[in-house]
Amino acid sequence: MNNISPILNVMIKAVEKASKVLIRDFGELENLQVTQKGPKDFVTSSDRKVEKILIEELQKSRKNFSFLSEENGKIENKDKNNIWIIDPIDGTNNFLHGIPHFSISVGLKSDNEIIAGVIFDPIKNELFFGEKSNGAYINNHRIRVSKKNKLDECLFSSNNKGIDSKNLSTRNLGSAALDMAYVGAGRLDGYFQKDLNIWDIAAGIIIVKEAGGTVNDINLSQIENLKISASSNTINEKMLAELTNF
Repeated sequence: MNNISPILNVMIKAVEKASKVLIRDFGELENLQVTQKGPKDFVTSSDRKVEKILIEELQKSRKNFSFLSEENGKIENKDKNNIWIIDPIDGTNNFLHGIPHFSISVGLKSDNEIIAGVIFDPIKNELFFGEKSNGAYINNHRIRVSKKNKLDECLFSSNNKGIDSKNLSTRNLGSAALDMAYVGAGRLDGYFQKDLNIWDIAAGIIIVKEAGGTVNDINLSQIENLKISASSNTINEKMLAELTNF
């Protein structure tokens, strides 16, 4: 992408600024001993700090847009048709245990459609982003979904809770946003999961679609208890045929 749109530029700058706090806190967490303030409280504090920066940065450019975030919930401003959907730390349990696999996720919903998304893995310095009709990228390199068409050659991600997928090779990586980003980049062939929140997957939806993939229909007005299936077009029907109780 030679020219990043103004809206994506705002989103990218916001996650990059917020990531500095997250990287610092992750470094401190690795050395955190048992204190009066336990690890979970520490992570909650990190969540809130990152979210605060994201909201402040996004508001500077689009002050009337509304917000839907994990920590603060709904923040309704004058413009209720354009909504920033924020997950300050997607992969909180990984973060909590010092596992360097988590991300910051920001999606933009406009007129009930996700039109832009940014997922930033600050530890690996991998920035995934996508925008409607403009493609999907990692660090400015175009990405595409996998071209595999044989299930036994594919790798999927899921926590498998309540889903029978015995014939699929799966991993539980612990970050829904990065799972979606990896599907878009062709690292994973598919992703399926239940009981998600909209901020877990909003940015990933547009990234997968713009990378040429398929995402199931989702009620974007629903916040909780969502289920997602995302994959390349070539493997989608075969993947879904293997899932029961989904």
